Amino acid sequence: MMPLPKERSKRDLLLVVIAVSSLVAHAQTVPVQTRGELLYTTHCITCHTSEMHWRNNRRAYDWTSLNAQVRLWQGNTGLQWSEADIAAVAGYLNDTIYQYPQTSPYVEAVRQ
Repeated sequence: MMPLPKERSKRDLLLVVIAVSSLVAHAQTVPVQTRGELLYTTHCITCHTSEMHWRNNRRAYDWTSLNAQVRLWQGNTGLQWSEADIAAVAGYLNDTIYQYPQTSPYVEAVRQ
């Protein structure tokens, strides 16, 4: 016995809803880049490979010197970043590479 047209359309709609729900449930979310990551990947990554951050004679050896290096190089390249941008990039590098204790409460406020 074949379903009536009205019953069939309800069943088909239910199958579509289940299929779409399944796809949405399994979709992977793409993490949103932070401001620091976006600035770094846009302006710095072409010269700064990950090896640069792990070299023996690196110039960033604590939180203060990391901020100083970000400030120095953004100035050397003429980027004219704000203090918030400098803190965001330093925070991104610290979170992903260095893990230095942060000594400035301003940075936490800027990165949030």
